[in-house]
Amino acid sequence: MAKRGSEEMRNEMVGAEGEIKVENFEKGDVVEAHPYAFHVSGPKNVASPNWRDLINSSWKDSNYKRTVMACFVQAVYLLEIDRQENRTEENVLAPKWLIPFKYKLVETLNDERDGSIFGAILEWDRSAALSDFILIRPSGAPRAVVALRGTLLKSQTMRRDIEDDLRFLAWESLKGSVRFNSALNALKSIATKYGSNNVCIVGHSLGAGFALQVGKALAKEGVHVEAHLFNPPSVSLAMSLRNIGEKAGFAWKRFKLMLPSNTDTQTSDEKNVPSFRIGLKQWVPHLYINNSDYICCSYTDQENGLQDKNEADKENAKPRVNGQQVAAAAKLFLSSNKGKQKFLEAHGLEQWWSDNLELQMAISNSKLISQQLKSLYTLPASQLTQVKRNQ
Repeated sequence: MAKRGSEEMRNEMVGAEGEIKVENFEKGDVVEAHPYAFHVSGPKNVASPNWRDLINSSWKDSNYKRTVMACFVQAVYLLEIDRQENRTEENVLAPKWLIPFKYKLVETLNDERDGSIFGAILEWDRSAALSDFILIRPSGAPRAVVALRGTLLKSQTMRRDIEDDLRFLAWESLKGSVRFNSALNALKSIATKYGSNNVCIVGHSLGAGFALQVGKALAKEGVHVEAHLFNPPSVSLAMSLRNIGEKAGFAWKRFKLMLPSNTDTQTSDEKNVPSFRIGLKQWVPHLYINNSDYICCSYTDQENGLQDKNEADKENAKPRVNGQQVAAAAKLFLSSNKGKQKFLEAHGLEQWWSDNLELQMAISNSKLISQQLKSLYTLPASQLTQVKRNQ
């Protein structure tokens, strides 16, 4: 039987949601022919770290950092594929996506429900670096990374992956998943060990959803770690219902403002509501978005300009510091080098290490980011009550 071409095999391996889907290859197929081998589908023009990085670190280049982070997530996808296909040390795929950048696998994060690998802790490989005369870790290179994959459309893990997809779709929250606590504990562990400035979290698709919520949970504790999120999910039933409720609530408040008997009372009451910000530092995740990807494109929706000068819609206002509005912080990078793309291409991870990728800094006043990160900059009602008592 003739062997299939790399492109043909790749098309068969991509599932309906743009994640990796693979079949077992015939015995005799060698790992070098695998379409997800690093030298086949990995970045072509990214150099491995060398002694020159001691003078001018590649990690200070945002394109280089984005590329490496995407490769780390790809390694996690392949860790699970290697496990399911019982690959041996001789033909494993995942390590090849770490070795060129001088990182090593320290620990896998396994889903206790089915034993699948959904994440990994990676660390700077000092021994490998020394062998290439890299005496110290280059400036900007993280000491450790928590990497989280998205949905893997293969029978052994598909059920639990889709279960968490539906969890987000219904509630816009992943805290009920066993993976959330596992990822949070892993990130806390390396942040405590190496310091928050030396670690980061990265994820793709469902994994980006976990990374965003885990990073946010840690930020609430005052620990800010760097986060890189590729194609994070943005569509949920909860969000749709909330948007409908917000529009209805705003229309009602507009109507009430038209009634003279209610206007003065409302504005007077709302002007006396104090607002407070937690901490002195903002957590700034990096989000990588493709507008042709309907899973993540809602992040580019801007804050609506429906607030009037009396700021009647207080619940939808941006976070405030000392009475002044501040935008919930995030860096959105939008793929801009192509027109309309097919969904599988737009949601795929490979685009983020592509040689011809062009990015533009997207809007900073994303409505969804403001909603998701608002709780980082305002105190809960119970704490506001306590603050009022102490004043």
